[in-house]
Amino acid sequence: MPIVHSDRLGQFQQDNATPHASRVATKRLKGHSSDFRHYHWPPKSPEMNIIEDIRDALLHAVEKRSSPPRTPMDLITALQDSWCEFPPGYLQISVESMPLRFLSLLCARGGPTRY
Repeated sequence: MPIVHSDRLGQFQQDNATPHASRVATKRLKGHSSDFRHYHWPPKSPEMNIIEDIRDALLHAVEKRSSPPRTPMDLITALQDSWCEFPPGYLQISVESMPLRFLSLLCARGGPTRY
């Protein structure tokens, strides 16, 4: 964090999934708490980040390829090719889904949603 945010304005947010809330992770965060601001997030909160959906779609596209990547360079190539094969407007649809995602979250009062 000090490298990326030398101005000490970096913000860290994690989803409190069990591995992220382990003793080792918690100790590490406390030991470096002066390097960044840590936002506390409710455990098991709904995922509102479209990056997760895009990542999942990209990984699924790579898995469906006829020959799986065998080297790191093969993986990079497969990811780039799969990214370029996304249908036009795919990312725009994800962005435009945000108001509905937040409305669902508000209606569920922060509980589970279909997203």
